[in-house]
Amino acid sequence: MTENPPPGLPADPTPGQRARHGELAAGLAAVEQRIATACAAAGRPRDEVTLVVVTKTYPASDVRLLSGLGVTDVAENRDQDAAPKAVECRDLPLSWHFVGQLQTNKVRSVLGYADRVHSVDRLRLVEALSAGVLKTGRAALGCLIQVDLGGDSDAGEFAGGRGGALPGAVPELADALEAAPGLRLDGVMAVAPLLGRFAGNPRAAFDRLAEIASRVREAHPAATMVSAGMSGDLEQAIAAGATHVRVGTAVLGARPPLG
Repeated sequence: MTENPPPGLPADPTPGQRARHGELAAGLAAVEQRIATACAAAGRPRDEVTLVVVTKTYPASDVRLLSGLGVTDVAENRDQDAAPKAVECRDLPLSWHFVGQLQTNKVRSVLGYADRVHSVDRLRLVEALSAGVLKTGRAALGCLIQVDLGGDSDAGEFAGGRGGALPGAVPELADALEAAPGLRLDGVMAVAPLLGRFAGNPRAAFDRLAEIASRVREAHPAATMVSAGMSGDLEQAIAAGATHVRVGTAVLGARPPLG
């Protein structure tokens, strides 16, 4: 009697497919253990933190395997890669997160598959996303404000180069998102900066993001998401209150070069 393959694998998987399934299962288990340990250290329930697996540069076959392993949230940062991958995986029970810098000429395409955009950083993008949702008639789009933590102050005399709105611009963006038809303000997102006063200190950077998130929630109580932390710093992000961690390499392995 032939043993049924694990979920996500075809009926008659090749040795390579089985090997890749094992690699992903091991990476996922290791990251899940890191998240559980970080939550315990922070005195937080494990279910307060959602793992979003960043599948950029990896094929749709990996997304299918991850879904079979129980992953429910995946992220992409380039629309030209994400759009066809999402179509190929449209039969899977996945939530798609767009986490890259978004140009307004890509809004229509991104709205075709994304459940959330983590990188809203300017009023013009708010307007374009709202207009696009209304035009397509799709469900409301979840939006997070990306914060540039490289600024030296709320006024932001210095930008950290990882993208995002400076802290002083966040309240206006939050108000605009709350008021925009078809959009839902879900919270804030940031990447630990490479420059500025938080360079090399992700915990301090994420503590700063937590302060900004708290201010946003005071005005907009439903904006509870804090998207922070990647493969190298997810523990620091969870300690600072992240609700979503975006992890790629630690689950999927070293990335192939971008084309």
